[in-house]
Amino acid sequence: MKILIIGGGNMGSTYARSLLNTHFVNKENLTILEKSPEKAQQLSPDIGKVTGQAGPYIKEADLIILAVKPQDSKVLFGTIRPFVDEQQVILSIMAGIKIEYISKGCGTRKVIRAMPNLPAQVGLGMTVFTSSQEVTRIELVMVQNLINSTGKTLYVQSEELIDAATAISGSGPAYVFFFINSLIQSGINLGFSQSEAELLAYETFKGTVDLFNQHDHTCTEWIRKVSSRGGTTEAAFKALEHNHVEQHLLEAYNSAFNRASALSKSE
Repeated sequence: MKILIIGGGNMGSTYARSLLNTHFVNKENLTILEKSPEKAQQLSPDIGKVTGQAGPYIKEADLIILAVKPQDSKVLFGTIRPFVDEQQVILSIMAGIKIEYISKGCGTRKVIRAMPNLPAQVGLGMTVFTSSQEVTRIELVMVQNLINSTGKTLYVQSEELIDAATAISGSGPAYVFFFINSLIQSGINLGFSQSEAELLAYETFKGTVDLFNQHDHTCTEWIRKVSSRGGTTEAAFKALEHNHVEQHLLEAYNSAFNRASALSKSE
């Protein structure tokens, strides 16, 4: 099959490399459309064909992946629409841009909308996706297999859940980095060196995730296992409760969702 990726930034190049590494496609059948000469030059020569101009070759793609910034969508649609066939399948990873808007902009009813996240760069991504009714089951399975090359996937019926995924798994890595950084800063404040504090924080986080994945306990159950009456963990959680940290975090996640929803309505 032939795949066209529009946008050679972080996610566009991630998809390109993942597709090649998993042999989902070979470089002869992969094309990247990147308008920035600087970005185009940065793309490895063995990643596929790189072009800076839209053209008739777009019609030859079995799948078109839209990996550009949401604010560039209107200009993009005006550029590629003359070359898009109505039977082509579009996979969009643009945050906040709805299926109906993509369909009208590109001139095709076969649209799949997905929200990946940053760990896709190392094959450990979490992608939530949905599709228009016109996408066939075979086409949907094909695209899911493609996305699986970057990690795990979750199909949802409601497009509104894509905005919810944007707030949870899409923005989620930033929340994790924020928490890890707070552990590092605390370690430094308590006397560890930068490298020592980083080792403590990174390995604690990685080990905890691996432990969680190897057992059936919930997070609440694990917290109880770590905590003991009158102990250090209990003292920490009393401070978190006193400062309403969980409530503030929930408000932050909800703010991310509200912003994602607002982006969807501002097309």
